[in-house]
Amino acid sequence: MSCTRLRTIADAIATRAPDDIWATGISGSEILILTGRTNPHQLLARRLANQLDRQLDHAATGLIAHGGADVEDPESGIKRRPDVMVLPENALESGEAVHPRDVTGVVEVVSKSNPENDYEGKMRDYPTMGIPHYLIVDPRTGTGLVLSAPHTTPEGRRYSTRREFRFGETVQLGPYDIETSEFPTY
Repeated sequence: MSCTRLRTIADAIATRAPDDIWATGISGSEILILTGRTNPHQLLARRLANQLDRQLDHAATGLIAHGGADVEDPESGIKRRPDVMVLPENALESGEAVHPRDVTGVVEVVSKSNPENDYEGKMRDYPTMGIPHYLIVDPRTGTGLVLSAPHTTPEGRRYSTRREFRFGETVQLGPYDIETSEFPTY
């Protein structure tokens, strides 16, 4: 099925969805149904965005940390909605979704209900889309991963750099420091 047809179906599902459906996504030939995020999940994503925004404002890069928008790659047919993205503010001014070439990094807070989505599906999709940096924060275990430098392998595009961390450490999403000591666990 074509990417355009999948997008049409995903949009129709989102329009008619019950209140507990938060968004839809596309990965390969699958339409993904995303349910609502919990308050602790939202709080952690907000704390991450605040840390990034302080650094982005200070650096005067024209970039912002934002959650709640879709990133869609027409070439690969992938559509995702990261918890937080680093991108130019003007990338949000037009279109239905942000193009991945505008996104310099994404952050995902692992959900209790579907951790495989962040560790498998998104770990496959974000480098395929060409997003240079991916930070996974896992409040279930108080750990996370920093992934960067997408490159092509026989299995497809993958991140070549991987760093594991524990809450309490300072890690980097590209050139930006993320202090993880204030992150809650659940």
